[in-house]
Amino acid sequence: MDGARLLTDPVLRPRVFHLRRPDAVDAGIAAGLDAVLLSHMHLDHLDMRSLRDIGPGPRVIAPSGSAALLARGGVRDVVEVAPGDEVPIGGLVVQATYADHDGRRRTGAAAGPALGFLVRGTRSVYFAGDTDLFPEMADLTDDPLDLALLPVWGWGPRLGPGHLDPEGAAEALRLLAPRVAIPIHWGTYRPFWIPRSATFLSTPGAEFAEHAARLAPDVEVRVLAPGQWTMLHDAPVAPPGAEI
Repeated sequence: MDGARLLTDPVLRPRVFHLRRPDAVDAGIAAGLDAVLLSHMHLDHLDMRSLRDIGPGPRVIAPSGSAALLARGGVRDVVEVAPGDEVPIGGLVVQATYADHDGRRRTGAAAGPALGFLVRGTRSVYFAGDTDLFPEMADLTDDPLDLALLPVWGWGPRLGPGHLDPEGAAEALRLLAPRVAIPIHWGTYRPFWIPRSATFLSTPGAEFAEHAARLAPDVEVRVLAPGQWTMLHDAPVAPPGAEI
């Protein structure tokens, strides 16, 4: 956006501990990055090997309390932020926002808040990270929101506290009132003992669109499968494997 390239919560390898990715990641997805936005320190969002593979070029914007953990993994150019903090990246302003989620590293290696990010330039994009619904979403920004990236599930058949399901994410649209919404955090990773045919890998995006049509009919919902892309300015969805 506006000449800057950002990547959120990169987990790029085919397996992370007990999780498996059914599809490979485009090898060029991390090229030319200006910044990486890390929403919290859980292993399926902050993956040290993926960050090392990206290399030292982009600045990493991460929750307060995470810099020492990242430094131990070889990641040095880190800006720690808490809700309300702002970081300029090129012509953009990246603002950390509150998220209703326990963002501590499960191993006890680090503790800090879970975050969302509001990215402002000629357009505005909200990346929610992992979060449950919270009333302050309605006050996230005074300006019109162009795009909301909202989590609608997770990597397993059940959701714990601090997550949005498809209906909860559609409720969030009523508070955020974006022009466009894209459901994320579904259909990508699964425990190795669960088959690829599991419904949580295929249905949450469509369920979110159905709930959104009822609860927030003025919002355009674009459901992207892993590997698909879209352009914010009214472009069609491209098929998996297509290049921008």
